[in-house]
Amino acid sequence: MLKKLALAAFAVLALGVGVVAVGYHVILDKIGPDSTPRDYALQDDNKVVAPVVQAVGKDDAQNADQHVRAVDAGDGELNLYWGELHLHTAESFDSSMMGNKLGVEDAYRFAKGESLMGAGGETMQLSRPLDFVAITDHAESFGIRTHCNDPNLSLLERAACWVMAQDNPIFLGIIVESARGTADPGDPAVPAGVYQPKSRKVPGADRFPTCKWGGGTVERCYDNVSKDWARYVRLADDYYEPGELTTLIAYEYSPGMPDQGKHHRNVIFRSNVVPERSISSIDAPNAIELWKGLEANCDKADGCDFLTIPHNSNKAWGLTYSRYTYDGQRYGEDDWRLRERREPLAEIFQNKGASECALGVGATDEECAFAQVLDPCLPGELAGCAFQTAFVRQGLKVGLELERELGFNPLQTGVIAATDNHNANPGAVEEWDHRGSVGTISSPAVRRLAGNSRGEKAYQSFLKFNTSGGLAAVWAPENTREAIFDALARRETYATSGPRIALRFYASWDMDEAMIDDPGLVQHLEAAAVPMGSVLSSRQQPGSPEFIVWATRDPMDAPLQRIQMVKGWIDDAGQTHEKVVDIACADGLQVDPATGRCPDNGATVDLTSCQFSAGSGATELKTLWRDPDYDPDQSAFYYVRVLMNPTCRWSSYDAIRLGREPDPRIPATIQERAWSSPIWSRR
Repeated sequence: MLKKLALAAFAVLALGVGVVAVGYHVILDKIGPDSTPRDYALQDDNKVVAPVVQAVGKDDAQNADQHVRAVDAGDGELNLYWGELHLHTAESFDSSMMGNKLGVEDAYRFAKGESLMGAGGETMQLSRPLDFVAITDHAESFGIRTHCNDPNLSLLERAACWVMAQDNPIFLGIIVESARGTADPGDPAVPAGVYQPKSRKVPGADRFPTCKWGGGTVERCYDNVSKDWARYVRLADDYYEPGELTTLIAYEYSPGMPDQGKHHRNVIFRSNVVPERSISSIDAPNAIELWKGLEANCDKADGCDFLTIPHNSNKAWGLTYSRYTYDGQRYGEDDWRLRERREPLAEIFQNKGASECALGVGATDEECAFAQVLDPCLPGELAGCAFQTAFVRQGLKVGLELERELGFNPLQTGVIAATDNHNANPGAVEEWDHRGSVGTISSPAVRRLAGNSRGEKAYQSFLKFNTSGGLAAVWAPENTREAIFDALARRETYATSGPRIALRFYASWDMDEAMIDDPGLVQHLEAAAVPMGSVLSSRQQPGSPEFIVWATRDPMDAPLQRIQMVKGWIDDAGQTHEKVVDIACADGLQVDPATGRCPDNGATVDLTSCQFSAGSGATELKTLWRDPDYDPDQSAFYYVRVLMNPTCRWSSYDAIRLGREPDPRIPATIQERAWSSPIWSRR
């Protein structure tokens, strides 16, 4: 009897092992590297025709040149520079384990315009080089594999290094998900979408096999951080070409959250005078400790300076603009001042969606549905939904509340966009050339359209949730580290969902409407107005300031359709409000006074070729706007959204590559856009 039971148990065990092994190979066959040649053979990239640079008339060319370049600002020329501030290479363990083997030097060459072969066999190349780039590999990755080339490793240590060297998303999932944990149920009595603080502990370096298996490995990993960081800094210096490519030294601070949540920050340095080691979430349990640690090790007097940029507030499950830290501490006044000093920007858009606003979560304007699949939270939900303090617009309103309480606004943040690509391809944002963002999981095309869902919800699907990413734009006197950093620090920046839309946004008093078409407009604005990112004192003026907005299309993409103004303010009772209105329409159309919106200009897209309308839209939109509801006794913010005519979403281009119809479960087209940094009106 015992022998039969033992045989039965062995059979069950063998069957279980067999099922796991089969499942393992089935998953790897769908997302692993060995089957990418088979999947790449299914697509024909020649079927996709990239847009060409559009010809413009002489007057348009002169206006665009004045708009974008060589503007006399009295103390130098302000130019428009395009860049990427959030990008991963094989230095990040999650990038390499998802199949990417392209490193830091590959990324710098790509930024300059060279082509690369991606993990899925697809060729990647920018249509236009970048002006600046910050490679932001995870600080938690530094030091964990440095020792793996040591010939004297034990068998166990070699096994750990083998695991970390695999192109294996399954292994990655085991390492990452075990560290993130799962979301506990929240208190259903708390209003839905209100952040509930939690005392968290960041996992240590021993989450990684290379820092856990073998004697003394945690200490070795910790000591090796400085070696990896020094090499990282040296490579940035090697590729720094002032005036051509500015390589900002940077990294990402990356504490994990349940359900793929993010509460990460990119740390950007002004020069190559930097701390001896990168401070990761292993060293600093929350953002306050990160800022304190960096200030303690970054002496501004010696030329060291830094700023931080949070990203994916949409997936931070309400933490980013709450009043609490990652590990449950409540911000004090000194903490808010520290944040005001060190965090002038937020990443409003990237491949994991838009973080501007969400329909039904304090916002009602229809454009808040853009790149957003998160549903408003239900009572008791602590992850996987849209929270009240999860989006940049709400963060700006929280800033107005804090100003009323503290006497200063620590959340006066400008905006940039980025890709967060893990393929070493900075600035790869064109919809027609999107090659995924996470190695072989999202490349080649058949894998992107398969969705590769990591759960039941839409935000867990690459197909439904992921975008091609965006770009950061800055106005600076020259393309150097110091000039680009200073523009970021003063918030003279804006974000786009990819297209290179040129955008100016100023506020002034007593602006003559006739000045809009004056050849000296920009010089006048630079001398007498404040740009995006600035604070405009009301000075108890009786009427509204004048807001000047000037946008020019990307010559490689669709024309502009309209400009919108977004206003947020706080009333005497301490309640915050917002309003969105269209302020300029293309094609000679006028804003409907009843709806505050431009009429539809009839722009269309041919889904068989992804060719967009050529006969509608504008090369340039320029307007002066006054706030009809302006109150000099109220603190407020204003920012601009510029919308293009509809164009094909990346998934529609992939459908053409594969000879399919666009997937009906997702939008076939999108409206690309730009977001300005705000201008604040302060009483």
